[in-house]
Amino acid sequence: MIPIEWVCRRVATGSFLKRNPGVKEGYRFSPLKMEMFFKDDANNDPQWSEEQLLEAKLCVAGLTIGQCEVDIMSRSTVAIFEMVEKAWATQNCTLVDMKTEFGVSVKSGEIVLADVIDNDSWRLWPAGDRSQQKDKQVYRELKEVTPEAMQMVKRNFEWVSERVKLLLEPQASSRVVLLMGSTSDVAHCEKIRKACASYGIPCVLRVSSAHRGPDETLRIKAEYEGDGVPTVFVAVAGRSNGLGPVMSGNTAYPVISCPPLTPDWGPQDVWSSLRMPSGLGCSTVLSPEACAQFAAQILGLRDHLVWCKLRASMLNTWVSLRLADKKFQACSL
Repeated sequence: MIPIEWVCRRVATGSFLKRNPGVKEGYRFSPLKMEMFFKDDANNDPQWSEEQLLEAKLCVAGLTIGQCEVDIMSRSTVAIFEMVEKAWATQNCTLVDMKTEFGVSVKSGEIVLADVIDNDSWRLWPAGDRSQQKDKQVYRELKEVTPEAMQMVKRNFEWVSERVKLLLEPQASSRVVLLMGSTSDVAHCEKIRKACASYGIPCVLRVSSAHRGPDETLRIKAEYEGDGVPTVFVAVAGRSNGLGPVMSGNTAYPVISCPPLTPDWGPQDVWSSLRMPSGLGCSTVLSPEACAQFAAQILGLRDHLVWCKLRASMLNTWVSLRLADKKFQACSL
């Protein structure tokens, strides 16, 4: 374990107010306020600055905690908070602040989240109302520990327990409908479907040519507009792309063109996806993986689980780049 407690704050309250006189309770931090505390019971876990942490040169499981490691823990703390915050927002509950701790894997030497995140780790205010707080702070603020007071604490913890189960349930089903101009485009569509699956988004594959059967294309479109499921249409058509523009001009749902370009005519064919008539909002994304990511960003606005997978992916990409940079810096020394 790394003996540092990271605290991420969205709303000013508690000890922050005592350490920062003049700041009113309820002040909202955007971006999030980060603090760190050295775990030292004898000295009441003093607050540390980043400089103090770096100068301490802590060594855990053979890993010296330097700037790279501090950056990874800081970024991870923010990402973890934002994902938990997004989940609790589905229950109309404000995540006020939260603490996390990290450790070093003895096997891999990686920094990992090494903490139990539960009702002792955060402050929760239903509807943003401090008087309704449901976390351990209720117990801390008891003037007298009585059976009645402990029953109230128990009810609060039961309230949290019941709602935690709901945090892993999607708020709205969603989907991506992949329309391919011909079966020759199926390999391209499978790449998009595989990438969508990594975000937990189901895909439906359909075949329709807007040039040779526009009436069938519009019939398929109407089939997925009528059930109220949040949907992103993806048009996969090579050569002259008629699917994307036709779909975009006839639906209020988002449409993405992801043409399977070929080396010979690709530079010419792509213009049928890029040059749209006025009044059409059809976007074009060439990479199947990037197309799926864009669809996930759209659907993630209503589905917190999709959003959290996107946020985790962003964090993992950033950590990979930071570790690669550290490795090359070591090689150049």
